[in-house]
Amino acid sequence: MKSDYMVEALLEAKKALKKNEVPVGAIIVKNNSIIARAHNLKESLKSPTAHAEILAIEEACKKLSSWRLEGCILYVTLEPCHMCTAAIIEARIERVVYGALDIKMGAHVSNRNRVSKILNHDIDIVGGVLEEESEKLLKDFFQALRNE
Repeated sequence: MKSDYMVEALLEAKKALKKNEVPVGAIIVKNNSIIARAHNLKESLKSPTAHAEILAIEEACKKLSSWRLEGCILYVTLEPCHMCTAAIIEARIERVVYGALDIKMGAHVSNRNRVSKILNHDIDIVGGVLEEESEKLLKDFFQALRNE
């Protein structure tokens, strides 16, 4: 089931790619139903906070009429950064499932596991789900940018 949801996150990442955005997609699942989906829109919205995770969290909060996303699982194609991790913690998301590692900005595994230092909320973290597919989208995007 995890990979089915990650396929949906990858579809969101491909939407970002079509908009010339960094191809990262996210979905939020509660009770085995997708309640939110989003992709990076930093360039489109001219906003440094328009990461897929933040936008999906905002959509899920509206749908549930609550800032608490207890019982929710976030699927995202790239390891969340520190900003997104803080939002995940604040929203009380139960689990994060991600695809590719983010060596520069990742906050879960790549840069001192920020989540393990948080005391008010434990998050189950699963990485590497459809990692190759997630990584390929990103590598192809950045290679195309370098070639321009």
